[in-house]
Amino acid sequence: MPSYIAICASGDVPEGGRLTVDIDQRTIGVFRVKSKVYAYENTCPHQGGPVCQGAIIPRVVEKLTAGLESAGFEFHAGDLHIVCPWHGFEFNIETACHPARPDVRLLSVPVEEKEGQICAVI
Repeated sequence: MPSYIAICASGDVPEGGRLTVDIDQRTIGVFRVKSKVYAYENTCPHQGGPVCQGAIIPRVVEKLTAGLESAGFEFHAGDLHIVCPWHGFEFNIETACHPARPDVRLLSVPVEEKEGQICAVI
C-alpha cells in the first residue's frame, strides 16, 4: 500500500500553473495541465538547472514553405512546455520529454489528488 505526503492544497496549482516545493531533500515542481497534476524533480537533465522554475509556454513550431523556408511560427496552446532558465532546454509538461529528443526527459515524481490535497506518492 503506497504512502502519501501532502504537498499543497489542490487550489494552490491552477490550470496551466505550477508550484515549486521542497520535499525531504529534493525540490519538485507541481503542474496542472488539462485538469491533471504532474510533478517533476527540479533538475534539468541537460546541466542540472532549476527547470521547474522556468517559463511555461505553449509549444512553438516553425512553419516551413514547400522550399523549406521559414514562414513564421505557430503556438500550440494545448501543448504546454516548461523551459529551463539556464540554457533553454524545454520539456512537454504532460510527457516530461524534450520535443526533439524524447530520450531526454525530466524525472517524474508520482502525485495524486486526494481530498482537496496534492500528495506525493512514496
